[in-house]
Amino acid sequence: MVQHVRVARVAVTTQHPEKKRQAWIGWRLPVLILGAIGFLFPFYYMFIGSLQTTVDSSPSGAVPNPGNLSLDNYRNIDKNIDLVSGLVNSGVFTGGVLLGTVVFGVLAGYALAQLHFRGRGLLFGAMLLVQVVPFQLLTIPLYVLIVRDYGLGDSYLGMIAPFAINSTAVFVFRQYFLQVPATLFDAARIDGASELRILVRVALPLVKPALVTAMLMTFIGPWNEFLWPFLITKQQNMQPLAVSLANYISNVAARSGNPYGAILAGACVLAAPAVVIFVAFQRHFVSTNLGSGVKG
Repeated sequence: MVQHVRVARVAVTTQHPEKKRQAWIGWRLPVLILGAIGFLFPFYYMFIGSLQTTVDSSPSGAVPNPGNLSLDNYRNIDKNIDLVSGLVNSGVFTGGVLLGTVVFGVLAGYALAQLHFRGRGLLFGAMLLVQVVPFQLLTIPLYVLIVRDYGLGDSYLGMIAPFAINSTAVFVFRQYFLQVPATLFDAARIDGASELRILVRVALPLVKPALVTAMLMTFIGPWNEFLWPFLITKQQNMQPLAVSLANYISNVAARSGNPYGAILAGACVLAAPAVVIFVAFQRHFVSTNLGSGVKG
């Protein structure tokens, strides 16, 4: 009899946490759905507003009216600016920045994490201090340096150079490389591998999530940047899409019959590639077992 009572008590104590977990799961789904709706609604409203023929900025404008929807705002953008040329220029500018970020960020992050040299802590502190300084404060000195001293005006290299080294990406790579077990690097050094070979063959395969994170974090900045490329070049055939859209919104859209829809259409054109890239790569945001290569 005593044994049956003990079994019953054990069953009650084990079922109670399970019921609490099921109740939490039941509440979690509605909360996540509401959060997703709140996050996606601005994008939805931006897209619907870009299709409106007549301005309707009231809350009822969020409900699409088939008679008030058209692609005229997008046709006006395509008519006033060269979308293909803008996309190509943005691709060159952003791609160059991403390449520089990955190459220099990986090298600097690995050196700060795994190499021992005098002044490493001071250098890391200086790197953190750089993140405190807004880029806008450096715009004029950088412009004088790039255009007058280096003679890189009206060139893609002049646009890319100030963004080629990203201190935030260096910090991300350093933190990931610090998590890699030191025994993996020691074993590679005992086998005679150079530091560059260790970086390429041992470290990089283990920090792929850091590569994706740094690239996506870096992509948004140069893709949406319009002030610096506009300062470097005034040639229409070299300006990235963000510069062309900024000129269109300030000069053309403001005088159009539907400036509200024209501005939202320009925002949609600029945001679409970033959204597509994020959706394509978001599944790579996964955790890795950095200690899987260590026995014991």
